[in-house]
Amino acid sequence: MVKGSIVPEDILSFCCDGLQGSTSCSREPGEREEAPGAMGSRSPTEVQMSQLVLPCHTNHRGELSAGQLLKWIDTAACLSAERHAGCPCVTASMDDIYFEHTISQRYTNPPGQQRARSGVGVGQVVNIKAKVNRAFNSSMEVGIQVSYEDLCSGKHCSICKAYATFVAQGPPGTKVKLKPLAPQTEEEKIEHSIAAERRRMRLVHKDTLKDLLTRSPRNTELETRDGSVVVPAEKTRVESVELVLPPHANHQGNTFGGQIMAWMENVATIAASRLCHAHPTLRAIEMFHFRGPSQVGDRLVLKAIVNNAFKNSMEVGVCAEAYDQEMSVSRRHINSAFMTFVVLDEEGQPRTLPMVVPQPGDGERRYREASARKKIRLDRKYVVSCKQNEVPLSVPWDQSNKVYLSYNNVSALKTLVAKANWALAREKEKVRIYTLEEDKFLSFRIEMSVRIAAGQAFSLLSDLRRRHEWDRHYASAELVQQVDEDDAIYHVLSQTLSHENKPQDFVILASRRKPCDKGDPYVVAFRSVTLPTHPACPSFTRGETLCSGFCVWPEGEETSKVAYYNQATPGYLAYVTTNVAGLSSDFCATFEACERFLLKNKDDLIARIRDL
Repeated sequence: MVKGSIVPEDILSFCCDGLQGSTSCSREPGEREEAPGAMGSRSPTEVQMSQLVLPCHTNHRGELSAGQLLKWIDTAACLSAERHAGCPCVTASMDDIYFEHTISQRYTNPPGQQRARSGVGVGQVVNIKAKVNRAFNSSMEVGIQVSYEDLCSGKHCSICKAYATFVAQGPPGTKVKLKPLAPQTEEEKIEHSIAAERRRMRLVHKDTLKDLLTRSPRNTELETRDGSVVVPAEKTRVESVELVLPPHANHQGNTFGGQIMAWMENVATIAASRLCHAHPTLRAIEMFHFRGPSQVGDRLVLKAIVNNAFKNSMEVGVCAEAYDQEMSVSRRHINSAFMTFVVLDEEGQPRTLPMVVPQPGDGERRYREASARKKIRLDRKYVVSCKQNEVPLSVPWDQSNKVYLSYNNVSALKTLVAKANWALAREKEKVRIYTLEEDKFLSFRIEMSVRIAAGQAFSLLSDLRRRHEWDRHYASAELVQQVDEDDAIYHVLSQTLSHENKPQDFVILASRRKPCDKGDPYVVAFRSVTLPTHPACPSFTRGETLCSGFCVWPEGEETSKVAYYNQATPGYLAYVTTNVAGLSSDFCATFEACERFLLKNKDDLIARIRDL
């Protein structure tokens, strides 16, 4: 791993081979970019909440109730959202929550001693930090971090992270236009940039599930486990009614979102207990989605049932419906969610669960959907939740994880773009080369201004089949699969030789994104994937790229700043002269060829667009 704040001379000389001196350079070579807000100024939307866990906050085992925690999370997030909006806000959705530290009690029973508790219990402190990551038109994303603190030992431990979407509420008949959020620190810039990707993922989640169900066998056989008890799903069904009273309402008179989530968690826990005849532990919640409000005086009917039980976990579906008087026939579906439970033994390990037999019709549909959601959760957790240095270079691509691979592809590039401490290595004429060293990675950024509209540059650079026209390291690029309008998979052949004295080939996922808001760049992100149809071939060395791509910022109607990024691992640096990302012994020559390609083809592109 490269250490120190300056890139070693051999790599610097490689990066800038042939570059002599500089022209009108705004920074001296080696000088790092300043990070605005790097001194840690607190975000104006940040809300911090600390709650001492009291007996009234706990369940029958003396531990913090998951429902109570959801109330606190929703309250802190709402306060942050209203601090930015300057008006009342309501919860629209709460993204998936994975509990990193179990909230449920785990016991050990040493001989001659009473059972010891190691959960979040009475006397401990729950710390919640919430702040707005990004504001869209009338909605905003709020990021929440939850941890607990043991006041006696001083121990701190993370409980969970969550993202909530809030909508600003104006006077009746009006729509609030939120002011843009100006991120200052590196962390805030990363969250602000990736918030657009998370929003995109939320919008396509239902389509992802439908697509997976369409591709799976219609008549799915029930899972069999030797010696397992079989329980009809109907025996786990729970229905409970709650009357919304003034203490359950928020400061706007609507039923408090956190209270609804707490009631839903309560009935889901009862349903899970009816399956296993034990006290279950909540592990994950899949997206609370509020479809409409309820008010004081409403009756809320809460329904829950175990949709499917896997070997060590079960999914409980829960929904909330509202009606405004006892004789009312029409009910409003106001919320739904799916919760994953486990049952822990004395050592804290998940127990094997009974099997569920679904009812014909809707029960079988819920059973199949639960299996599909489990696969999506596993894919999403693997791809999205991994830290950048833990993600394998090539991840298998299939229909179930395509949305999350695309998310990871774009968010990894946006994270790299938002990093501070880029150091200017060399500048020659219009081309500037920057480097960034951190952890196990050495990253490069090459940028210049080009007299071309940003949208035109975006279209030309998105198609890898034309890369060989300006990058001499490309031999060809075949479009293997057009996944959707924004994502495509290419098989790329390189002209340069690897350390095995063989040409390289790559299977690359290219993900495109147009600006979400003013100031956002056009993005084209690249990362390696594996496809069963394109295994490694003995005549080629299979190359891999973890994170690379283009960002294009409009500088005027006919001028753009084009920047290319590439992140290389230590083992990859030895072969950096031959990798497909276009890093060569002469970066400037390659990028100048790119400029000529853009200028030459922009008029043809305009003509084709007019013909369409």
